[in-house]
Amino acid sequence: MAIFRSRYKYKDFGLLILRVGIGLMFILHGWPKLMGGPETWEKIGQTMQLVGVDYAPAFWGFMAGFAEVVGGAFIVLGLFFRVACVLLVITMLIATTRHTVAGDGFGGYSHALEAAILFFSLLFIGPGKYSLDKLLFPGKKDRRIYS
Repeated sequence: MAIFRSRYKYKDFGLLILRVGIGLMFILHGWPKLMGGPETWEKIGQTMQLVGVDYAPAFWGFMAGFAEVVGGAFIVLGLFFRVACVLLVITMLIATTRHTVAGDGFGGYSHALEAAILFFSLLFIGPGKYSLDKLLFPGKKDRRIYS
């Protein structure tokens, strides 16, 4: 197959597939949290006590859902990509901490930790050329195309 002899010339397409897939999954994962309202936000936000933040739990719960839904959408679009990755890394590290402290074992915290590792890696890799960041914020190398 040609794809296996391509010297990774399809890497940007691969990044697009990864972004769309993982971004949509996080939108779906965060939507119930975001739509759950203040009671749900308060319950989720109480997790912040594990890292010494014991004020405004409803705000932090809302922010967890927001990070997953809006961050997921930004990942899909490749827009404000690094900001979205940072928000999602933080959210997933807090989720990992919650599951670990609750004694959920590896099966309980592995999803959140794997997602944190994924978003931390994407922070360095970037969104690829099929992204709104690439279109709206061209780097020095890309600017000469438009001048």
